[in-house]
Amino acid sequence: MAYIQFLGAAGTVTGSKHLVNTGRNAGGNRGFQILIDCGMFQGPKEWRERNWQNPPVPAGDIDAVVLTHAHLDHCGWIPRLVKEGFRGPIYATPATIDLCGILLPDAGHLQEEDAAFYNKQHKSKHSPALPLYTLEEAQACLQYFRPVPAETSKRLSPELTFRFVRAAHILGSAMAELTLETGGQNRRLLFTGDIGRVRNQNLAPGKVVRSGPIEGETANLLVMESTYGDRQHPTNDPRPQLAAVIKETVARGGSVVVPAFAVERTQKFLFMLKDLMESGQIGRVPVYCDSPMAIQAVEIFMRHSEEYTEEARRLVRQYGSPLAWPGFQFALTLEQSKRINDSKYPSIIVSSSGMVTGGRILHHLAQRLPEPKNTVIFIGFQAQGTRGFTIKSGAPEVKIFGEIIPVRAQVVSFEQFSDHADTPELLEWLRTFKSTPSRTYLVHGDPAAASQLRDVMRQELGWNVEVARWMEKVDL
Repeated sequence: MAYIQFLGAAGTVTGSKHLVNTGRNAGGNRGFQILIDCGMFQGPKEWRERNWQNPPVPAGDIDAVVLTHAHLDHCGWIPRLVKEGFRGPIYATPATIDLCGILLPDAGHLQEEDAAFYNKQHKSKHSPALPLYTLEEAQACLQYFRPVPAETSKRLSPELTFRFVRAAHILGSAMAELTLETGGQNRRLLFTGDIGRVRNQNLAPGKVVRSGPIEGETANLLVMESTYGDRQHPTNDPRPQLAAVIKETVARGGSVVVPAFAVERTQKFLFMLKDLMESGQIGRVPVYCDSPMAIQAVEIFMRHSEEYTEEARRLVRQYGSPLAWPGFQFALTLEQSKRINDSKYPSIIVSSSGMVTGGRILHHLAQRLPEPKNTVIFIGFQAQGTRGFTIKSGAPEVKIFGEIIPVRAQVVSFEQFSDHADTPELLEWLRTFKSTPSRTYLVHGDPAAASQLRDVMRQELGWNVEVARWMEKVDL
C-alpha cells in the first residue's frame, strides 16, 4: 500500500517532514521511500525534544530527500539524518543548494557555540550539553545534494517522478510535484512547502522573489501550508511607520534590535534600511549585521537575480552589494559580535535566529531588553513556544541562557514583511486549480490557524480538507 506519513509540521509550524512510501513492488520488497523536506522542530520543548528522536523509518532505509527550500524548519534536520545513516541523494533547486551550503554549517556552528556557552556557565540540565550536530557534520551532508532546476522532471524510481514548480517564497523555493504510478493509474501529489505572497509590490514591500506561486495546478492530493491560515496581512506600506520607530528610538539614545532569518529576510531588510537612509527618511546610524554567514548570504543573494522582482533589481542596480556600504558592518567572529554589545551609541542590530530560538540574537536581547530606551522590531512569523512569540506577545519577562530577562524595551511588529501567503492569497491561488484535489491536508500551521483555514476552504471552495496529524498515515 502506498502512503504518506506526516513526521513533522503536523500540529505545529516547524519540523517539516513528509514521508512518501510507494508500497511494495511486484517482488514483495519494500516501497521506494522519500522525505519531502527534513526540517528541525522549533518552539515548545515537547517539539524540540523530537529533534533528538529517530524517525519511525530508519534513516538508512530512506532512499531520497526532496527539499522545497532552505529554511531550517524545512532543511535543518538533514545533517542529523545523515548522521543517523542516510546516504541517498538530496534533490533541491540550485539556489536552495547554494543557501543550504552556508545555512546548515552555520546552524551546526551556532549549536556548538550554544553548547559551549551552556557548559561554561553550567546552565544546562545535561552534562555535558551537546549540539544536535556539529559544523563538521553539517558540512559532510552537503556531498549528497543534487541540483534539479525548476520545471525539470526527475525520475526517482520506476513508479515515481517529480518536478519542482516555483513557490515564490524565498530564493530557490519550490513546490514538489510528484507523479506516482500505482494500481495502473497515475496520481499527482503536490507538496507546497511554503507559499509566497501576492503580486502587488505595494502590499509586500521589499519582496525579493517574483510574487505569486505558479497558477493552474492540478493535483489528486494536496499537502499545503497553513502558517497564516487564521489572519490577513496588513495592506498598508510599513516603511513610514518603520522610519518613525527608528527615529524615535535613536532620539532617546536607544538601539533597534531586529531578529531576522539569516537567509533573505536579513538581506531584504538591509536594502530597505539603505533606501530609507538614502531618501532621508531616517538618519545614518551604524547598522550591524551579526551573523557568521552574512558575507556568503549576501553573495548568494546578489548572484540569483533571475528570481528577483523588478523592485529588488532596482535596489541592487542602485546601491550594489551591502558589503561595500559605508556604515554597514558585518560581524563574522565572536569577537566582532561582542564589540557590538560594547557600543553605547544608538545603532540598528540585525541578527538571527528570526524566532529567537538560538544564535547571537540571544546575547543582544539579553543585554538590551531590560532598557526602555531600546526597541525590538519583529519582521517575521513567531511560532508558538519560541522566545520570539513570548516577547512579541507582551510578556513582562523571557528566559535567555537560563536567566529571567525583564522585557522593558519597546516591542514593535511588522506583519507586512512576511514571505507567507495569508488566507485571501491562498484562496486566490487555489481558485486557479484546473481541477479540485480529491483530498487536501493542511500542515505547517499552529492548530488554530490550520483549523480555521480548513473551515474556510470547506465553506468557500467546497473542498475535502483535513488538518494533518503528527505520525498519521494517509493511504494513496
